[in-house]
Amino acid sequence: MRCVSTAQMVKRILDLLEEEYPQAACALDHGETFELLVAVLLSAQTTDKSVNLVTPSLFEKYPDAKSLAQADEPELMETIKRIGMYKTKARNLIAMARMLANEYGGIVPNSYDDLIKFPGVGRKTANVVLSVGFGQQRIAVDTHVFRVSNRIGLVNEKNVLDTELALMEAIPEHRWSRAHHSLIFHGRNCCVARKPRCTDCCIAGFCHHVKTQLN
Repeated sequence: MRCVSTAQMVKRILDLLEEEYPQAACALDHGETFELLVAVLLSAQTTDKSVNLVTPSLFEKYPDAKSLAQADEPELMETIKRIGMYKTKARNLIAMARMLANEYGGIVPNSYDDLIKFPGVGRKTANVVLSVGFGQQRIAVDTHVFRVSNRIGLVNEKNVLDTELALMEAIPEHRWSRAHHSLIFHGRNCCVARKPRCTDCCIAGFCHHVKTQLN
């Protein structure tokens, strides 16, 4: 686990990304923390846009943990079938809601250790809920954060967990959540997977990938 960029470079990169994407924030439509948890759980290997298309009808039918816990699984599958892995996600949603209703009174806990006990909730989902729902400083590493942070040289890691730990070391804690959103927006809008638009990149002057291409 190591940070490639110096502290000064990290600050400059984050400042430039914040200037480029002042609107960077959670793109999942949600109200209460329960809705956030459901939306993030649904977003695994699926675009936020796709999730936002199904959640209005989902939340209308199942506005809280109790109602979702009692959902008919085939009916729930039908409601969310336009998103990826909808069958598995439907089962996880019902199991999560039952546990939330029975063990937590329907109130989403603000503890990482509690959140990861729920079916379908992994490290990334828990970190997003804690960051967006409870205002805790967290870095959730999705495909965009993993790709961008390693490509530009903020860190140099081979897996998601090591990338998260390295970013926590490289980035000042008070900037973790904002950096997470900035990196996601940059990954969606510029530093895309197959053909990154390096000529349009606001941080090209600090990017390890760009420097490698020039050499």
